[in-house]
Amino acid sequence: MNTVRYEKILSIKKHYNVIVAGGGVAGVAAAVSCAKNGMSTLLLEKSNILGGLGTLGLINLFVPMCNGRGKQIIFGLADKWARASAEIGMNTIPKEWKDGEPSEYTEKRYRQHFSPAIFAYQLTEEVVHSGADLLFDVLALDPVFEGGRCVGVVTESKGGTELYGCDMLIDTTGDCDVLRRGGIPTVAGENFFTFVTKMVTLETCEKALEKGDVRHIYKNFFGGSINLFGDNQPDDIPRWSGLTVDEVSDYIKRNHLLLLQKLRESDPKTREIVTSPGMPQFRTTCHIKGDYSLRKEDLYRHFDDSVCAINDFEFRDHLYEVPLRCLTRRDTPNVITAGRSADGTGYGWDVLRVIPPAIITGQAAGEAACLAIRSGRDVADVDIKTLQGILEKNNVMVHFPEDYVPEDRSFHGKDTNRRDVDDGGHF
Repeated sequence: MNTVRYEKILSIKKHYNVIVAGGGVAGVAAAVSCAKNGMSTLLLEKSNILGGLGTLGLINLFVPMCNGRGKQIIFGLADKWARASAEIGMNTIPKEWKDGEPSEYTEKRYRQHFSPAIFAYQLTEEVVHSGADLLFDVLALDPVFEGGRCVGVVTESKGGTELYGCDMLIDTTGDCDVLRRGGIPTVAGENFFTFVTKMVTLETCEKALEKGDVRHIYKNFFGGSINLFGDNQPDDIPRWSGLTVDEVSDYIKRNHLLLLQKLRESDPKTREIVTSPGMPQFRTTCHIKGDYSLRKEDLYRHFDDSVCAINDFEFRDHLYEVPLRCLTRRDTPNVITAGRSADGTGYGWDVLRVIPPAIITGQAAGEAACLAIRSGRDVADVDIKTLQGILEKNNVMVHFPEDYVPEDRSFHGKDTNRRDVDDGGHF
């Protein structure tokens, strides 16, 4: 692990109880949770908006947060933010879920498409109101370790190369960028050929006017359009890990050229691309090699150290619990992760990586970090009953009710073709 690379040239600019690297939804949830616990907290974001893939990456969907039978599973900050996003942005919450969990059985699922820009501004408000410090346009480069503990994070920004000290590090970069650079074992994934922009056409304008609803003005316009299962992935196009500049550049160039090819087939007077993703739309780049990896075989399994229950966004009934061990490594006592960087294998990674689970695992990571600091224990060894009690008080379902489990407990969905690639953890 990196222990001496920077300490001879940098002094600590400021020390925090918690540094959160990465301002996607998981990072915002972690930072807000820490700050509201009275911890001095710094959130580092490399772009100029919060929300990660959900905002900058235009994947603007709270996927279903229920079991598909009218029972809500995901609550906490995910539920709070989904409903907040509908208050001043696009509101697509089904009428059955308008006032919360329906009183009657319904197969209509609780989901919400949101305005990427407006939701990003709301996340900024959340962080500012929590009291956490927030820095935009700053890269979290390397963690600095002493005696096996992270003591700070090196950053690069307009101010140059700087070092911020910390008692606890939460890596929510989505790609495990900071942890990888610190030599912490990680696992790389694969990403399919998919790329989506937002387009306005004369037809969508007419539809928006007809319905009196501006959200109908947009339509998705795809470069690559392979689904999350990898169906029909072209043989001549690689599956990118997204962890090298060459791979990222290849992915972007291929999609830009494909978009241009498609645009040449339409009349320029009838359409316009209004926004393109500001980051690669890779879903599964890299996750921590944690103390446990969530798998599809964990369907309906209860964990003693669960920090949240989640539902499958694609298939009804499927329920999982996320153990704290998916976010931690016992050999890194004051480091934790969440969201897309949590440990999952195959379809287990897919159910972890989407927005609602990312938010509540971020919330759990923040609460675990605070409890570790207060109790003087390693984050992987916090008192789990105390942590679960804290999360439940904050409206997080820790264990799904057994009566939500169907008689047929088998996996009914289609497994992803995505493969985890492990070269020993050094990516």
